[in-house]
Amino acid sequence: MAPIDPHSFTDSTHPLTTHVSLTLYFHFPSSTIHATALLALQTPHTGPLSLDTRALTIHNILDPATLTPLSFTLSPSEHPFKGRLLTVYLSNNSSVLILYSTSPSSSALQWLSPPQTSKKIHPFVYTQCHPIHARSVFPCQDTPAARVCYSAKLNLPRELSAVMSARHCDRHDPVGTDLDGVWTNEESGLDLKSLWCEEGRIVEEFVMEQPIPPYLFAFAVGELGFREVGPRTRVYSEAVDGVLDAAAREFAGTEGMIRQAESLFGEYEWERFDLLVLPPSFPYGGMENPRMVFLTPTVIKGDASGAQMVAHELAHSWTGNLITNKNNEHFWLNEGFTTYAERRIVEVVQGEDIAALTIGNGWRGLNEEVERFKDNMEYTKLKNNQEGVDPDDMYSRVPYEKGFQFLWRIEHQIGRPAFDEFLKKYIATFKFKSIDTDTFLDFLKANVHGIEKDIDLQLWTEGTGIPPDAHEPVSNLYIKITSLANDFKLGRIPREDEVASWKGQEWELYLNNLPRTVESSQVLALDARYRLSESKDYDVKVGFLQLAISSRCRDYYGEVEKTLKEVGRMRYLRPLYSDLVQDPGNEEDKILAKRLFAEARECYHPIAQGVIEAIFAKHV
Repeated sequence: MAPIDPHSFTDSTHPLTTHVSLTLYFHFPSSTIHATALLALQTPHTGPLSLDTRALTIHNILDPATLTPLSFTLSPSEHPFKGRLLTVYLSNNSSVLILYSTSPSSSALQWLSPPQTSKKIHPFVYTQCHPIHARSVFPCQDTPAARVCYSAKLNLPRELSAVMSARHCDRHDPVGTDLDGVWTNEESGLDLKSLWCEEGRIVEEFVMEQPIPPYLFAFAVGELGFREVGPRTRVYSEAVDGVLDAAAREFAGTEGMIRQAESLFGEYEWERFDLLVLPPSFPYGGMENPRMVFLTPTVIKGDASGAQMVAHELAHSWTGNLITNKNNEHFWLNEGFTTYAERRIVEVVQGEDIAALTIGNGWRGLNEEVERFKDNMEYTKLKNNQEGVDPDDMYSRVPYEKGFQFLWRIEHQIGRPAFDEFLKKYIATFKFKSIDTDTFLDFLKANVHGIEKDIDLQLWTEGTGIPPDAHEPVSNLYIKITSLANDFKLGRIPREDEVASWKGQEWELYLNNLPRTVESSQVLALDARYRLSESKDYDVKVGFLQLAISSRCRDYYGEVEKTLKEVGRMRYLRPLYSDLVQDPGNEEDKILAKRLFAEARECYHPIAQGVIEAIFAKHV
């Protein structure tokens, strides 16, 4: 085997998949999808073909041209994060047809029972395939190096509807011809044809005609509603008027951001830029699925500042979706570029001061991550070695913020106009391709002559920690806020006139720059004046609760418990659980953390469950 990705069984000597056709039958009572996957290859192949799977039951594999069985094996044991290797033996085949079922333990899928939804009437299911979880939805070469187009037919209860990271084509009653070439598997007892045409079902059809990495495959099924917010944008959520109306207000400026991004990076290539606000269990702030961005409800803050998350996911439409890291060892190519692009959009739409605040919060976060990884500085490199490492375990802000700092450093060196021209050329050259760090550096040196003499490119991409020529932002507002944070060390709380205009980002920066531990009386006094523990902005609320935990101010542990039970976003779960368990001498907080996780676990996405379990394995 000649692997091309430390997180995949994909073999570089095998042809890559170019197209996947899926039929998916959603069986909510068992939290299972019964499905077929038709994989088309670049070229006919003879010999073994390696595919990634996780928690899939493989019923049969056929040659789709003749419907004759193909030999296959499934590795007897499951790799800790790669899953199980599916090997199909081909004889001049250019495609394979796989009949399979998912498992309730699929790491990509969260199945919500009716009581876990807003209206508590119908179930809900959604995917989170990044970074290596598409393999738990369908067998595939689950690496960003293997870009695929796809089509999908989703069979679901009639009262529900579906959205995907693809163009919606049709909604129709199920018919037998939906399953041309699909069969009954007598060994498993699975008769997909009979299930498909049951009463009370509906079929939704989608197609993605542009090649995307497998981690951008996405769907959500439930009782969905939407609001129009622009000529290219609808915002979807569960069909709850309050959520839909709040989301429509929060993201009303989306079209203006798309136009601004186009002026910076070139034409928007994906036609639609729709948004789906998921239930609170969604583990990330946002996921940049093309045509259908997934968002956490915690970004709806009531003051339009949640649009910054939309700006980040929008920027991915160029950096990440058009140009993709070849594998997760080069993740900064996705997130560093996107963080830079997001801040350029924010600078125009919300102003230079707000952009400086986001850079400042990022700078603080980068320093915290370098401290967090002090025992494994490999994780602080932009280009790093992830052999034997679960990418979910090493997820951090380093590729975002150190990657941003690297690009910001290049911009400062050559000037913004020249850097803007470079960015446009970079995107035009590599769109719909997956590349690595060396490819980027070669392109940089070829187009910015002498850059390697002005900036130590190897130190930036392969060195640990923060390079000496990285720096904080400079703005009057940033200096004012960090100065007030320094005053807190002397016991002075900001006056109301000093913070009258502050929104979430200002408070987040202030809290990020406070000492890690202070006197409980200071925590209580700060909250008595500004009610930060009651903030509707979770970045502010969780920042304050972290200060309370580290200062052993137990007055707020009830609010900690409430927060850990009402949101599933890892941006908040990770620091709160970590702060509760990482003090070796604080058994009381560890007991509390274990109880809260036991009570809230089923409300978290499987990815979040795994991350918290890893925190406990290290500290408890």
